[in-house]
Amino acid sequence: MTRRLGVEVWIVLGLSLGQSAVYAVLSLVRKLSEGRLRDATAGLNQSRDVVPWLDLTYQVVGIAFALVPVALALYLLSLDRDAPPVFARIGLDRRRPWRDLAIGAGLAAVIGLPGLGVYFGGRALGVTAEIVTAPELLHWWTVPVLLLAALQNALLEEVVVVGYLMTRLRQLSWGVPAAIAASAVLRGSYHLYQGFGQFVGNALMGVVFGWWFHRTGRVMPLVVAHTILDVVAFVGYALFADAIGLR
Repeated sequence: MTRRLGVEVWIVLGLSLGQSAVYAVLSLVRKLSEGRLRDATAGLNQSRDVVPWLDLTYQVVGIAFALVPVALALYLLSLDRDAPPVFARIGLDRRRPWRDLAIGAGLAAVIGLPGLGVYFGGRALGVTAEIVTAPELLHWWTVPVLLLAALQNALLEEVVVVGYLMTRLRQLSWGVPAAIAASAVLRGSYHLYQGFGQFVGNALMGVVFGWWFHRTGRVMPLVVAHTILDVVAFVGYALFADAIGLR
């Protein structure tokens, strides 16, 4: 049983955010080999084709395929014998929508403001790349796609890195601090393409989110918080980057 779960975890991570972590490390190595990290750029949600309708198609298809590991993780958890229904088990249900929304908004505020400080501090120290979170050329569908991307990121990261991974690590007899630390380090590692500052910032976010999941058993507030953070980062950049001199 233990061997099977261990292999399962490696497969799920290898198909999802563990793979992203490896590519993030390689991206960081390349940035460092090309010069100073402060002069590098890390792009998110960039255009994928010069033809607008193809760009939209690529964006939507990419979002859909990125959610497949979420479905896989939920399916695998649902196979556990004598366990509650999977959505209730990790708190991804709608039993407490308003409370989850309020808690998620509070967590977003707690994480978001210090997160900005970590980013700008990292930029000042030269250990964080410039992060561009939206394409330069905007279309009528850009904002809706950015909203979908924010929700996709939230579901992928919180379900796989918190709900699934921490549940499996506890089943593998990991202690609570070790499970939280593993989840947090993984979260930081797949952000390494943005620089060392963002690794630290996201790892600290992972500690908070992992602790919250351990205490409450609910992923939904984390999904809400993460979605809010990404909506502000993605849509805010798209709409106001020129006005505040970010590009």
